[in-house]
Amino acid sequence: MNDLLTLAWLHQAVTWLLTPALLALVVACAIALAEAGLATGERLWGLRRLAASGDLLHIQRIARHRLERADLLARIPPMLGLMATIIPLGPGLAALGQGNPGELASAVTTAFDATVLGLVAGIGGLVVGKLRRRWYEELLENLEDDA
Repeated sequence: MNDLLTLAWLHQAVTWLLTPALLALVVACAIALAEAGLATGERLWGLRRLAASGDLLHIQRIARHRLERADLLARIPPMLGLMATIIPLGPGLAALGQGNPGELASAVTTAFDATVLGLVAGIGGLVVGKLRRRWYEELLENLEDDA
Protein backbone atom coordinates (compact mmCIF):
# COMPACT_ATOMS: atom_id res chain seq x y z
CA MET A 1 0.00 0.00 0.00
CA ASN A 2 2.81 2.39 0.87
CA ASP A 3 4.43 1.81 -2.53
CA LEU A 4 1.19 2.67 -4.32
CA LEU A 5 0.95 6.03 -2.55
CA THR A 6 4.56 6.85 -3.40
CA LEU A 7 4.04 5.96 -7.06
CA ALA A 8 0.81 7.97 -7.28
CA TRP A 9 2.59 11.03 -5.90
CA LEU A 10 5.50 10.50 -8.30
CA HIS A 11 3.13 10.17 -11.25
CA GLN A 12 1.31 13.36 -10.26
CA ALA A 13 4.58 15.26 -9.81
CA VAL A 14 5.81 14.20 -13.25
CA THR A 15 2.48 15.18 -14.80
CA TRP A 16 2.86 18.67 -13.33
CA LEU A 17 6.11 19.04 -15.27
CA LEU A 18 4.35 18.95 -18.65
CA THR A 19 3.07 22.54 -18.66
CA PRO A 20 6.38 24.11 -17.59
CA ALA A 21 8.24 21.98 -20.14
CA LEU A 22 5.91 23.08 -22.95
CA LEU A 23 6.19 26.73 -21.90
CA ALA A 24 9.99 26.40 -21.80
CA LEU A 25 9.91 24.95 -25.31
CA VAL A 26 7.90 27.90 -26.63
CA VAL A 27 10.33 30.29 -24.94
CA ALA A 28 13.29 28.33 -26.37
CA CYS A 29 11.85 28.71 -29.89
CA ALA A 30 11.53 32.47 -29.33
CA ILE A 31 15.10 32.61 -28.04
CA ALA A 32 16.31 30.64 -31.08
CA LEU A 33 14.62 33.16 -33.36
CA ALA A 34 16.15 36.06 -31.42
CA GLU A 35 19.60 34.41 -31.53
CA ALA A 36 19.30 34.03 -35.31
CA GLY A 37 18.56 37.74 -35.58
CA LEU A 38 21.43 38.64 -33.27
CA ALA A 39 23.78 36.40 -35.23
CA THR A 40 22.76 38.09 -38.47
CA GLY A 41 23.54 41.51 -37.02
CA GLU A 42 26.74 40.15 -35.58
CA ARG A 43 27.83 38.90 -38.99
CA LEU A 44 26.85 42.07 -40.86
CA TRP A 45 28.16 44.70 -38.43
CA GLY A 46 29.23 43.38 -35.05
CA LEU A 47 32.29 41.37 -36.04
CA ARG A 48 33.76 44.33 -37.96
CA ARG A 49 33.38 46.56 -34.91
CA LEU A 50 34.99 43.93 -32.69
CA ALA A 51 37.86 43.52 -35.15
CA ALA A 52 38.36 47.29 -35.20
CA SER A 53 38.80 47.29 -31.43
CA GLY A 54 41.71 44.86 -31.74
CA ASP A 55 41.26 43.68 -28.15
CA LEU A 56 41.81 39.91 -28.38
CA LEU A 57 40.84 39.15 -24.78
CA HIS A 58 37.61 41.10 -25.09
CA ILE A 59 36.73 39.35 -28.35
CA GLN A 60 37.52 35.94 -26.83
CA ARG A 61 35.29 36.71 -23.83
CA ILE A 62 32.40 37.79 -26.05
CA ALA A 63 32.87 34.78 -28.33
CA ARG A 64 32.90 32.35 -25.39
CA HIS A 65 29.74 33.89 -23.94
CA ARG A 66 27.84 33.83 -27.23
CA LEU A 67 28.98 30.32 -28.11
CA GLU A 68 27.98 28.99 -24.69
CA ARG A 69 24.53 30.51 -25.12
CA ALA A 70 24.12 28.88 -28.54
CA ASP A 71 25.43 25.54 -27.22
CA LEU A 72 22.90 25.56 -24.39
CA LEU A 73 20.17 26.36 -26.89
CA ALA A 74 21.28 23.43 -29.04
CA ARG A 75 21.22 20.97 -26.12
CA ILE A 76 18.48 21.86 -23.65
CA PRO A 77 15.36 22.20 -25.87
CA PRO A 78 15.71 18.72 -27.40
CA MET A 79 15.91 17.29 -23.87
CA LEU A 80 12.82 19.27 -22.85
CA GLY A 81 11.11 18.09 -26.02
CA LEU A 82 11.84 14.49 -25.13
CA MET A 83 10.58 15.05 -21.60
CA ALA A 84 7.38 16.68 -22.89
CA THR A 85 7.02 13.81 -25.36
CA ILE A 86 7.15 11.09 -22.76
CA ILE A 87 5.05 12.73 -20.02
CA PRO A 88 1.67 12.66 -21.83
CA LEU A 89 2.18 9.18 -23.24
CA GLY A 90 1.82 7.47 -19.83
CA PRO A 91 -1.70 8.77 -19.18
CA GLY A 92 -2.54 8.31 -22.87
CA LEU A 93 -1.60 4.64 -22.82
CA ALA A 94 -3.49 4.18 -19.55
CA ALA A 95 -6.57 5.73 -21.19
CA LEU A 96 -6.23 3.35 -24.12
CA GLY A 97 -6.18 0.46 -21.66
CA GLN A 98 -9.47 1.78 -20.28
CA GLY A 99 -11.00 1.95 -23.76
CA ASN A 100 -10.53 5.67 -24.43
CA PRO A 101 -8.54 6.00 -27.69
CA GLY A 102 -9.45 9.69 -27.98
CA GLU A 103 -7.35 10.54 -24.95
CA LEU A 104 -4.42 8.60 -26.40
CA ALA A 105 -4.78 10.53 -29.66
CA SER A 106 -4.66 13.80 -27.74
CA ALA A 107 -1.61 12.66 -25.78
CA VAL A 108 0.22 11.57 -28.93
CA THR A 109 -0.53 14.90 -30.61
CA THR A 110 0.89 16.77 -27.62
CA ALA A 111 3.91 14.47 -27.62
CA PHE A 112 4.67 15.06 -31.30
CA ASP A 113 4.19 18.82 -30.97
CA ALA A 114 6.64 18.89 -28.07
CA THR A 115 9.16 16.89 -30.06
CA VAL A 116 8.94 19.30 -32.97
CA LEU A 117 9.33 22.38 -30.74
CA GLY A 118 12.39 20.89 -29.07
CA LEU A 119 13.99 20.02 -32.37
CA VAL A 120 13.24 23.42 -33.94
CA ALA A 121 14.85 25.30 -31.06
CA GLY A 122 17.77 22.86 -30.90
CA ILE A 123 18.43 23.11 -34.64
CA GLY A 124 18.39 26.90 -34.36
CA GLY A 125 20.93 26.79 -31.56
CA LEU A 126 23.11 24.30 -33.43
CA VAL A 127 23.17 26.33 -36.65
CA VAL A 128 23.83 29.63 -34.86
CA GLY A 129 26.55 28.01 -32.74
CA LYS A 130 28.33 26.45 -35.72
CA LEU A 131 28.25 29.68 -37.70
CA ARG A 132 29.42 31.78 -34.76
CA ARG A 133 32.22 29.35 -33.99
CA ARG A 134 33.53 29.65 -37.54
CA TRP A 135 33.15 33.44 -37.60
CA TYR A 136 34.99 33.97 -34.33
CA GLU A 137 37.75 31.51 -35.23
CA GLU A 138 38.33 33.37 -38.51
CA LEU A 139 38.23 36.76 -36.74
CA LEU A 140 40.70 35.68 -34.06
CA GLU A 141 43.03 34.03 -36.60
CA ASN A 142 43.04 37.21 -38.70
CA LEU A 143 43.76 39.40 -35.68
CA GLU A 144 46.55 37.09 -34.51
CA ASP A 145 48.09 37.07 -38.00
CA ASP A 146 48.02 40.88 -38.10
CA ALA A 147 49.64 41.14 -34.65
